[in-house]
This record gives sequence, structure tokens and C-alpha cells, in this order.
Amino acid sequence: MLFSNLKEIREAIEVGNLLLPDLLEHYFSKIEEFKHLNAFNEVFFNSARSQAISVQHKIKNGSAGKLAGMVIGIKDNISYLDHEVTASSAMLQGYIAPYSATVIEKLIAEDAVIIGRLNCDEFAMGGSNETSFYGPVLNYADSTRVSGGSSGGSAVAVQAGMCLASLGTDTGGSVRQPAAFTGLVGFKPTYGRFSRFGVIAYASSFDQVGTFTKSVEDAAVLYDVLAGFDPKDSTSSSLPLKTIDSSNSPRKIGVIREMIESEALDKDIKTAILNKIETLKSLGHQVEWVSFDLLDYLVPTYYILTMAEASSNLNRYDGVRYGHRNNSAEDLNELYKLSRAEGFGEEVKRRILLGTFVLSAGYYDAYYQKAQKVRRLIVNKLDELFKEFDFLLTPVTPTPPFKLNELNKDPLVMYMEDIFTVLANLGGNPAISLPLGANVDKLPIGYQLLANKFDDEFLCTFAKQIQSN
Repeated sequence: MLFSNLKEIREAIEVGNLLLPDLLEHYFSKIEEFKHLNAFNEVFFNSARSQAISVQHKIKNGSAGKLAGMVIGIKDNISYLDHEVTASSAMLQGYIAPYSATVIEKLIAEDAVIIGRLNCDEFAMGGSNETSFYGPVLNYADSTRVSGGSSGGSAVAVQAGMCLASLGTDTGGSVRQPAAFTGLVGFKPTYGRFSRFGVIAYASSFDQVGTFTKSVEDAAVLYDVLAGFDPKDSTSSSLPLKTIDSSNSPRKIGVIREMIESEALDKDIKTAILNKIETLKSLGHQVEWVSFDLLDYLVPTYYILTMAEASSNLNRYDGVRYGHRNNSAEDLNELYKLSRAEGFGEEVKRRILLGTFVLSAGYYDAYYQKAQKVRRLIVNKLDELFKEFDFLLTPVTPTPPFKLNELNKDPLVMYMEDIFTVLANLGGNPAISLPLGANVDKLPIGYQLLANKFDDEFLCTFAKQIQSN
């Protein structure tokens, strides 16, 4: 059962060649076959089977929703009523969600079948899926290499055919980077376009739910279902969705010179991107080199701000109300210290400590306030570029998927893996990672397109057009 998009599945079901419960069992068998990849933290056998039977009946009587036939996995930081959600952390072992995230409610309302929760870096903090309490996720293309992070399980589940699509979250590239490492389409919408209600927070002004699919068509279908205002999310945008411009008119594309010419960029990726640029030109699109002179400030600004927000967001895990609790503490302060020391992993502790440092009285102005000012400069620069260009083209990652344990000994080296992805999160812009084949070692690589804020539909349409050429 090799299906690359929802349309193929629906057609097979509607002509009687496939039953949704049988498709679900096929995915269950794939999960068992590839369990060594460690993509799933939990498989929802019972609830998924019930959903599949119900949706099959709806398809038969013609009342099925837009996502009927889609079996989808969800990152283990997205709440699903009466199901465990842990953010791949010991801190939340055994925590059962008392409600569903808005994105989950929307999936179910359109008859998607939710197959399980997917492994990720602990509290979505990581770029390789090696910080998970459940262990690393392995890349299906080469199991000695990382899947990317933080949504590594979400990527590999789709890559290895364990489900058709998945949800991840993207704070600084956590959908797009693993998508590039696994040869998938990874889409991050404009900040505020998808509701964050029910998503475990890492950095609230950056976090966005995103999607992993094998086709741009399915990314667009999921966008259509998930986008829209949510009164339960104060950061949700009430701007109306835009009408899709499906014309094949030539577009103006800016290529960020400093990223393509960066010494950190792998030669195979650079060559593949330059070839893609020539293809775009041959299709009639206007491609120009542009300068982004703030490149060196992207990663420091991103990490100062996200760590500060993480320090604030993770303050709620105190061992009192929910989450891991130490049972030997003799007073309240000791309870806080021991519960957090035992419940959080090393990377999460590092980010909390650094975030607390940059928010402290003596350093708030020197670091946090300054980073906010630089973020404004970055936003202004992006806004200027999108007055002239329809899209920006960049790499997604500096390298192909690297080997397990290759970078996790040096946090600074690992953080620099985000150099090309954090731009979209700092600006709040929509961005999509698209497959670009494989390098000489047959490892997946990709490239990235960014669009102006709230031009998500435009971005998906253009990505679909150029991927078909």
C-alpha cells in the first residue's frame, strides 16, 4: 500500500479497492516493522480503530469530511483528550490530557484518524531528536544518522510510511529541518495562523504547529483545515484567509546571498540549490540575489529570546500541581529543586538556566532587551524584502543529516544547525521545506521558501507548481 497523498487513498476507498480499517492495520504493521527507528512514543490502537470504522461508514454514506482517509500522527507535545502527552520528558510521564488542542479538534471534525503520539526532543528543545527521554529517533534513510529535531518522530513516521501525514511544532525550524533530513514537505504557517491552544509551550512568541506530508497538495489540504482564528488562543490571528492565486504567472524570487555563500553550507546542498535556481529561471521566474546583512545575529537573537521564554513557560512544572514529583523532599524549596532536577533532561535545564540568566536584573538590558531590538531589525528587513519579492529562497540546513552523537557534545555547534531556519520564526513568516533529492551518499536534502506574513496560500500554491516541474 504505497500512497503518496490523500487523493490516492480516497480514490481507492471510493472505488472499493481499499477499506480504511485495513489501511490502518497496514500502518500498524509498518510501525511494528520499523519500531527500531523509535518514531512513536505510543500507538493509539483502540481509539484509532474506532475512528477508522466510523469514518469508513461516513465515506460510504457520503458524509465524510475533508480529511477522511488520512491517518495522521501527532507530536508528543500536542494535547489529545484522554490520551497521554509527555513532550518526551520524564517530567510529564503519565500525564493524561484533560482536553484536546484546537488543531486536534479540527482534525477529528474533518474525519482524520489519529494513529499515535510521536517522539520529539524533550519539550521540543533540540535539533536532532537526541534529547528525548525515550531515546533518539533514527533516520529511515540511514539509521546511523539523526532524524532532525525537534519533530523527528513526526518526520520519520511519514518518511517510513507509518502514517500518511503528521503534525509537528516549529519554534526555530523543528518542522522544516527534519523534513529536509527525511525528504518530506515540511510546512510552517504564519505565526498566529494555526491555534496554539493545547500545545505544550516552549517559546510562546515563536511556537507554531506545522505539518509533514509527502506532497504539497496534502500540506495545502491540512492548512485549509487547521488555519483560522481561535478565541482560546490570544495569539491567534483574526485576519481572513486569502483566496488562492493559482495562476502560473512568473514570480520574483530573492535568493539570500549570505546563506548560499556561507562556509557552513554543504557543497552538495549548495550545488543542488544552484541547479534549482536555474530551473526556476528556465520556467520564467525572475530570480535575483539579495543581501541579508543580519545573518550573524539570527541564531544569538533566537536563542536569547527562546530561552528566556522557556524559562518562564517551564516555571509551571514545580512538582506540586502535576508532573514529576520528588517524594523525599523535606520542604517546599527542596521539592521544587529535586522535582525539576529529576524531571528535566540536561538540554532543558541548560535552556532554563540560560533563559533565567538573560532575564535577571543585572543582564536583562544587556541581553533580552537588546535581542528584542535586533528582532525588530530582522522583521523590518524581511518586510522590506517582501515589498520587492514574492518569495525568498534559502537552504534549510547547513548539512545533510549528521551521525548520531556527532554534534550533541557541543551545544554551540548544535545551535548553529538552525542558522537558516530561525529567520522565519523571528519574523513570524510562513516557510516551507521542499525535497531536493539526495546527495552523493543518498541522504535526503532540501531547500526552503519563505513568503510574506499571511501569504500562506500563495506559498503553498507556488510550491506545488514548482515541485511538479
